Amino acid sequence: MELQDKVAVVTGASSGIGRAIAKALSEAGCKVALASRSVDKLRDLQEELKHKSLVVRMDVKDSESVQGAFKDIWDEFGEVHILVNCAGVMPLTYLKNQHLEEWLETIEVNVKGTLRCINAVLPAMKNQLDGHIVNIASVDGIEVFKGGAVYGASKAAVIALSRAMRMELSPEFNIRVTSIEPGTVATHLRDDITDKELLDEKNYSEDEPKLDPKNIADAVLYAVTQPDSVNVNELLIKPTGKA
Repeated sequence: MELQDKVAVVTGASSGIGRAIAKALSEAGCKVALASRSVDKLRDLQEELKHKSLVVRMDVKDSESVQGAFKDIWDEFGEVHILVNCAGVMPLTYLKNQHLEEWLETIEVNVKGTLRCINAVLPAMKNQLDGHIVNIASVDGIEVFKGGAVYGASKAAVIALSRAMRMELSPEFNIRVTSIEPGTVATHLRDDITDKELLDEKNYSEDEPKLDPKNIADAVLYAVTQPDSVNVNELLIKPTGKA
């Protein structure tokens, strides 16, 4: 697909993987709507982008916030061709330590936030009979590990959702759906972890092999630039050095 002047919405665009994806899509010619709660960081990013962009404040935990942000996007661009669901949190915890509020927030952001954005973009994509939704999941949605129960469950839900979306939306509405499943990426997601026992036991050293956020942005570009007849279903990406 030719990306010149296509409209892309990127949630979680203020930092990490979302920021890298927004930059890559802009460099490829897209008009990019930058969505996040951190408006100041979005404005800093906006100054670096090569093509037209829009900053919208969006809290994916709030349905009204999501709907309001998408209304601003419609008003500015009149269409959306690509949605990248990248907003996410990763407060890993041991279940025995009962971090209930963190578990609930994980589901609220990673699962329900993704659903809110899909719901908001579907009317336009259905009318266009065209669109591409990219859901940023995780290898942790496939490979379960101690301490990752709730986070892994949230990403497993996104992967399953993506598969079902393709079944429902691709044949009838020509909407492509891709699930990107990264391994460890050099971001600040682990800053969300408050479980001291987990932090003491895990070996999060500086020498750990990690992907760069740009690697995930490149994967998104690969998926969205395929011919209209091609839907890249899933991309599992790990840093070299990890099994």
